[in-house]
Amino acid sequence: MNILEQAVSKSDGILRILLALMMTLLVIDVTWQVLTRFILTQPSSFTEEVARFLLIWVSLLGGAYAYREHSHLGFDLLVRKLSQQKARWVFKLCCVLVAVFAISVLIIGGLNLVYLTWLLGQQSPVLDIPMAWVYIVLPLSGLLFLLYSVFFFFNAEQQFITQECIQ
Repeated sequence: MNILEQAVSKSDGILRILLALMMTLLVIDVTWQVLTRFILTQPSSFTEEVARFLLIWVSLLGGAYAYREHSHLGFDLLVRKLSQQKARWVFKLCCVLVAVFAISVLIIGGLNLVYLTWLLGQQSPVLDIPMAWVYIVLPLSGLLFLLYSVFFFFNAEQQFITQECIQ
Protein backbone atom coordinates (compact mmCIF):
# COMPACT_ATOMS: atom_id res chain seq x y z
CA MET A 1 0.00 0.00 0.00
CA ASN A 2 1.55 3.29 -1.04
CA ILE A 3 1.57 6.56 0.88
CA LEU A 4 -1.42 7.99 -1.02
CA GLU A 5 -3.55 4.92 -0.30
CA GLN A 6 -2.57 5.05 3.37
CA ALA A 7 -3.50 8.74 3.59
CA VAL A 8 -6.86 8.07 1.92
CA SER A 9 -7.54 5.09 4.17
CA LYS A 10 -6.71 7.03 7.35
CA SER A 11 -8.73 10.07 6.28
CA ASP A 12 -11.70 7.83 5.44
CA GLY A 13 -11.73 6.32 8.92
CA ILE A 14 -11.32 9.65 10.69
CA LEU A 15 -13.91 11.31 8.47
CA ARG A 16 -16.52 8.58 9.06
CA ILE A 17 -16.14 8.87 12.83
CA LEU A 18 -16.13 12.68 12.75
CA LEU A 19 -19.23 12.85 10.55
CA ALA A 20 -21.10 10.33 12.72
CA LEU A 21 -20.17 12.29 15.85
CA MET A 22 -21.23 15.61 14.35
CA MET A 23 -24.53 14.19 13.08
CA THR A 24 -25.21 12.77 16.55
CA LEU A 25 -24.45 16.13 18.13
CA LEU A 26 -26.65 17.86 15.56
CA VAL A 27 -29.61 15.57 16.33
CA ILE A 28 -29.13 16.04 20.08
CA ASP A 29 -28.81 19.82 19.67
CA VAL A 30 -31.93 20.19 17.51
CA THR A 31 -33.90 17.86 19.80
CA TRP A 32 -32.89 19.99 22.78
CA GLN A 33 -33.88 23.12 20.87
CA VAL A 34 -37.34 21.73 20.13
CA LEU A 35 -37.82 20.54 23.71
CA THR A 36 -36.82 23.85 25.25
CA ARG A 37 -38.90 25.86 22.81
CA PHE A 38 -42.16 23.92 22.77
CA ILE A 39 -42.22 21.90 25.99
CA LEU A 40 -40.31 24.06 28.45
CA THR A 41 -41.45 27.26 26.68
CA GLN A 42 -38.07 28.83 27.36
CA PRO A 43 -35.91 28.44 24.24
CA SER A 44 -32.26 27.63 24.67
CA SER A 45 -30.08 30.49 23.48
CA PHE A 46 -27.15 28.55 22.03
CA THR A 47 -28.76 25.64 20.18
CA GLU A 48 -29.56 27.46 16.94
CA GLU A 49 -25.98 28.66 16.51
CA VAL A 50 -24.53 25.25 17.36
CA ALA A 51 -26.87 23.62 14.84
CA ARG A 52 -25.86 26.12 12.15
CA PHE A 53 -22.14 25.56 12.71
CA LEU A 54 -22.54 21.77 12.82
CA LEU A 55 -24.56 21.86 9.61
CA ILE A 56 -21.79 23.84 7.89
CA TRP A 57 -19.19 21.30 8.99
CA VAL A 58 -21.32 18.25 8.14
CA SER A 59 -22.17 19.66 4.71
CA LEU A 60 -18.61 20.43 3.67
CA LEU A 61 -16.95 17.35 5.15
CA GLY A 62 -19.88 15.19 4.03
CA GLY A 63 -19.49 16.54 0.50
CA ALA A 64 -15.84 15.47 0.50
CA TYR A 65 -16.79 12.03 1.82
CA ALA A 66 -19.57 11.70 -0.76
CA TYR A 67 -17.02 12.52 -3.46
CA ARG A 68 -14.76 9.80 -2.08
CA GLU A 69 -17.58 7.25 -2.13
CA HIS A 70 -18.81 8.37 -5.58
CA SER A 71 -22.15 9.19 -3.95
CA HIS A 72 -22.33 12.75 -5.25
CA LEU A 73 -24.77 13.74 -7.92
CA GLY A 74 -23.49 13.29 -11.42
CA PHE A 75 -24.69 13.28 -14.97
CA ASP A 76 -23.00 10.28 -16.52
CA LEU A 77 -25.37 9.49 -19.38
CA LEU A 78 -22.93 10.91 -21.94
CA VAL A 79 -19.90 9.28 -20.34
CA ARG A 80 -21.56 5.87 -20.50
CA LYS A 81 -21.86 6.26 -24.27
CA LEU A 82 -18.09 6.85 -24.63
CA SER A 83 -15.46 4.21 -25.20
CA GLN A 84 -13.43 3.06 -22.17
CA GLN A 85 -10.42 5.13 -23.17
CA LYS A 86 -12.46 8.33 -23.71
CA ALA A 87 -14.42 7.75 -20.50
CA ARG A 88 -11.15 7.34 -18.61
CA TRP A 89 -9.91 10.61 -20.14
CA VAL A 90 -13.10 12.42 -19.08
CA PHE A 91 -12.79 10.90 -15.60
CA LYS A 92 -9.22 12.18 -15.29
CA LEU A 93 -10.27 15.60 -16.59
CA CYS A 94 -12.97 15.73 -13.91
CA CYS A 95 -10.36 14.84 -11.27
CA VAL A 96 -8.19 17.74 -12.45
CA LEU A 97 -11.16 20.14 -12.40
CA VAL A 98 -12.09 19.06 -8.87
CA ALA A 99 -8.46 19.57 -7.79
CA VAL A 100 -8.37 23.06 -9.34
CA PHE A 101 -11.63 23.97 -7.59
CA ALA A 102 -10.40 22.55 -4.29
CA ILE A 103 -7.14 24.50 -4.46
CA SER A 104 -8.48 27.81 -5.75
CA VAL A 105 -11.80 28.11 -3.95
CA LEU A 106 -11.75 25.89 -0.88
CA ILE A 107 -8.10 25.95 0.15
CA ILE A 108 -6.88 29.39 -0.96
CA GLY A 109 -10.24 31.15 -0.58
CA GLY A 110 -10.95 29.35 2.68
CA LEU A 111 -7.54 30.21 4.14
CA ASN A 112 -8.06 33.85 3.16
CA LEU A 113 -11.45 33.84 4.91
CA VAL A 114 -10.00 32.19 8.03
CA TYR A 115 -7.11 34.65 8.10
CA LEU A 116 -9.38 37.66 7.62
CA THR A 117 -11.85 36.64 10.34
CA TRP A 118 -8.97 35.83 12.69
CA LEU A 119 -7.28 39.16 11.93
CA LEU A 120 -10.52 41.07 12.51
CA GLY A 121 -11.26 39.10 15.67
CA GLN A 122 -14.77 38.19 14.53
CA GLN A 123 -16.61 36.20 17.21
CA SER A 124 -19.87 34.28 16.98
CA PRO A 125 -22.70 36.23 18.61
CA VAL A 126 -23.94 33.65 21.13
CA LEU A 127 -21.13 31.16 21.74
CA ASP A 128 -18.46 33.88 21.51
CA ILE A 129 -16.00 31.61 19.69
CA PRO A 130 -13.73 32.85 16.91
CA MET A 131 -15.47 32.52 13.55
CA ALA A 132 -12.12 31.38 12.13
CA TRP A 133 -12.73 28.07 13.94
CA VAL A 134 -16.01 27.67 12.08
CA TYR A 135 -14.50 28.63 8.72
CA ILE A 136 -11.45 26.37 9.06
CA VAL A 137 -13.63 23.61 7.60
CA LEU A 138 -13.32 25.24 4.15
CA PRO A 139 -9.59 24.58 3.66
CA LEU A 140 -9.92 21.28 5.52
CA SER A 141 -12.59 20.02 3.14
CA GLY A 142 -10.56 21.43 0.25
CA LEU A 143 -7.59 19.32 1.33
CA LEU A 144 -9.83 16.26 1.42
CA PHE A 145 -11.26 16.98 -2.04
CA LEU A 146 -7.71 17.46 -3.32
CA LEU A 147 -6.49 14.24 -1.71
CA TYR A 148 -9.37 12.25 -3.14
CA SER A 149 -9.11 13.77 -6.63
CA VAL A 150 -5.36 13.02 -6.78
CA PHE A 151 -6.08 9.48 -5.57
CA PHE A 152 -8.77 9.00 -8.23
CA PHE A 153 -6.54 10.49 -10.94
CA PHE A 154 -3.69 8.09 -10.27
CA ASN A 155 -6.01 5.11 -9.80
CA ALA A 156 -8.22 5.73 -12.85
CA GLU A 157 -7.15 2.43 -14.42
CA GLN A 158 -8.20 0.50 -11.34
CA GLN A 159 -11.46 2.46 -11.18
CA PHE A 160 -12.47 1.40 -14.68
CA ILE A 161 -11.40 -2.22 -14.18
CA THR A 162 -13.60 -2.37 -11.07
CA GLN A 163 -16.54 -0.84 -12.96
CA GLU A 164 -16.16 -3.40 -15.76
CA CYS A 165 -16.34 -6.24 -13.22
CA ILE A 166 -19.52 -4.79 -11.68
CA GLN A 167 -21.30 -4.41 -15.04
